Amino acid sequence: MGMDTLIWLILTIAFVVAEAATTALISIWFAVGAGAAMIASIFTDSAIVQFAVFAVVSAVILAIMIPTLARRRAASKPPVTNGSQLVVGKRGVVLKAIVPGTIGRVRVDGLDWQAKADTALPQGTPCEVTAADGAVLTVASVQTAQV
Repeated sequence: MGMDTLIWLILTIAFVVAEAATTALISIWFAVGAGAAMIASIFTDSAIVQFAVFAVVSAVILAIMIPTLARRRAASKPPVTNGSQLVVGKRGVVLKAIVPGTIGRVRVDGLDWQAKADTALPQGTPCEVTAADGAVLTVASVQTAQV
């Protein structure tokens, strides 16, 4: 194994490690390009040819990946990051009184949440989650929610 091949092997490994550490797709195309340059180094000692293989393969992989990733990103829905959508329809209890236009607190499934309501709900009132906007739940008294 020549010195050039060893250098390209080290670069390939470094780019793969960088990609694995970030998971942000910042170096995978360079890893593929370095791998191709490593293969080219077996057949030629020309550093110019090896670097050209690295640059061209990296650019081609990047050109293929960017439109694919853009389509995938546009097609995917934003993830539910805090689980608030999972409590819609569940019952809880008001921990801090809720007055229309202010934020109170409720406990649903053992977790405390910020909450708002269209009607006043005193502390201790049973409630049901009717909607979620980020980490703020919209609740109604159980009697109102059942009507």
